[in-house]
Amino acid sequence: MNRSFIHAFILSCVILTACTAKVPSVDVWLLAENADTKPVPVQFQKGRIDGAITVNLNDRRQTIDGFGNSITESSVFVLACLPPEQRHAVLEEMYGENGANFSASRTVVGASDFALKGHYSFDDEDGDESLEHFSMQVHRDGFSKAEYPQIKDEHYDIWQCLHEIAAIKAGQKDQEWHLVASPWTAPAWMKDNKQFFDKQKRYGGTLLPEYYDAFARYYVKYLQAYRESGIEFWAITPENEPMGNDGSWESMHVSPAAEAALIGRYLGPEMAKNGFGNVKILGFDQNTFEAAPYTAAIFGDSLANRYTDGTALHWYGSTISCFPDVLDSLHAAHPGKRLIHTEGCVDNLGRDGWPGVTDYEGYKECCWFNNDAFWWNPNATDWAYSTPWWPEWHPKYAVVHRYASYIIDGLNHWLTGYIDWNAVLDSIGGPTHVNNNCGAMLMVDYENDVLYYTPYYRVLKNFSRSMRPGDVVLGISECPNPNIHICAVAKQDGSYAINILNIGEATNLPLQLGEYSAKISLAANSVETLIVTM
Repeated sequence: MNRSFIHAFILSCVILTACTAKVPSVDVWLLAENADTKPVPVQFQKGRIDGAITVNLNDRRQTIDGFGNSITESSVFVLACLPPEQRHAVLEEMYGENGANFSASRTVVGASDFALKGHYSFDDEDGDESLEHFSMQVHRDGFSKAEYPQIKDEHYDIWQCLHEIAAIKAGQKDQEWHLVASPWTAPAWMKDNKQFFDKQKRYGGTLLPEYYDAFARYYVKYLQAYRESGIEFWAITPENEPMGNDGSWESMHVSPAAEAALIGRYLGPEMAKNGFGNVKILGFDQNTFEAAPYTAAIFGDSLANRYTDGTALHWYGSTISCFPDVLDSLHAAHPGKRLIHTEGCVDNLGRDGWPGVTDYEGYKECCWFNNDAFWWNPNATDWAYSTPWWPEWHPKYAVVHRYASYIIDGLNHWLTGYIDWNAVLDSIGGPTHVNNNCGAMLMVDYENDVLYYTPYYRVLKNFSRSMRPGDVVLGISECPNPNIHICAVAKQDGSYAINILNIGEATNLPLQLGEYSAKISLAANSVETLIVTM
């Protein structure tokens, strides 16, 4: 056979193979301030692009625990103001496979600031160390239509809501639901001040050492009641915000040493003895930048360390940073312990810096309700905006940017998931018995039958849909453009999910994924999700 013919044949085969080689397929989900903006298709090709941001497929880091929101008394009150079929549609949208499919939730053990009247626990009988009077009826009683005429279902409460979500999860293929419980306080009689909180003295009270055992048994009774009804908790925290909140609402001060003792000598053993050894204990449960003394005390105590799976964190220390250096140091000090975010929200809704809010009547263009522009642009402030403490950490911010950047940067610095605060609130961020109005994923004007899913709900929805429990975070090179935040996970089906926030003008981002590269067209002021199948 002619040698030149053989060479030509081989060359044609090489060219044909190159032309027919499989390239990654990409689904693009786009959220942008300009709702008319359409996603630009992404095409990966073999090869490299100079200056590309690199997703390191071999740098496999922490495992995702999930994304979701919290079921509070205020949330279920607003849900109870909806007709049952509309309420169920809301929960399907949040927890169903065809909606956000949230895989994590948090709920309250007793009263919190987001309760209608507050000032209660599950055993308010003074000195009842045997817990003979323990009852969760206060979370099952619903809301009286005579007292609250706007109620559509007066038999609906936290208990019924959690069971409704559990039923939604049980009926779908992906049943992952990591439910976390947190108490704001022990029963008042277990504390030194004998009160749920004392705003005048700016003090929440401290759990007395002689009641550590009773509090541990109190907590186990709570877990038992739900288990007997068919609901299992994935994790608990011993106390929400153990550093206190100046006695502004239900709270309890627990020092690092006291929390270590409570977990290691009482709560952990009591849970294990009663068959709850598989329920994770997450320590601390307050602001990231303040966590180190608690993690040092808890994980430095051999007994507490044995029972504690990780650390729960909140974001309220800053509107512009997830404190990456702190997260890295917490992980470096305790690499086997998870770091998960358990509470964050747009707090103090309607306070400083928002024109027109103080005379709020109905919906105004300058306000948050039914007004997407508010959430995409730097209008929001928080509790520390006008304080003398850390104004540089709490400037005005765009809510969408804060959520997306916090989650992306947090995942790049060892967070395993994000749980938001109230799932649902009314149109002015309540009800709350201490006027602590906040934003929520869904805000409802039930008098006029208007349901408003805020833009950051759609951000959390896409994170939840694209990054599921069990997916693994991948290392990624630093982006030199400060307007762009990017993270990636390896999914369990072999594909990859990449989430990108662009807070600037439209631009192109060169991206390297293994042996493939692409130029990603990023819309202005947008959050873009790529699902890449190799």
